[in-house]
Amino acid sequence: MLETQTYTITRADLVRYAAASGDHNPIHQDEAVATSVGLPGVIAHGMYTMALAARAVSTWFPGAEVVSFGCKFTNPVVVPAEGGVEVEVAGEAKEADGLTTVALTVTCGGQKVLGMPKAVLRA
Repeated sequence: MLETQTYTITRADLVRYAAASGDHNPIHQDEAVATSVGLPGVIAHGMYTMALAARAVSTWFPGAEVVSFGCKFTNPVVVPAEGGVEVEVAGEAKEADGLTTVALTVTCGGQKVLGMPKAVLRA
């Protein structure tokens, strides 16, 4: 097992991510819009959550070449107006044929938020 990495997401992070990515969908910034479409509140961008998982991989394996990285978006990360919410990234690595496969577990509040997240690396 790799050392769990914890990242805090705030609403300010969502604003910065929207500016960097060009994804200005109001469900990521406007509580009224988010709840009007059936969400429990403002949610983090799925790709931002995935990027945090990738950051954990780069922390564990600095300088490694990423051969593939993927996941499914299974549950939203609800970000409160005040403070933030923590996303935890855990991983288990297995080596075979010159590649390292990292099976990830990405959770928020004890609930998995990414389905089948996996990175394949070359050292």
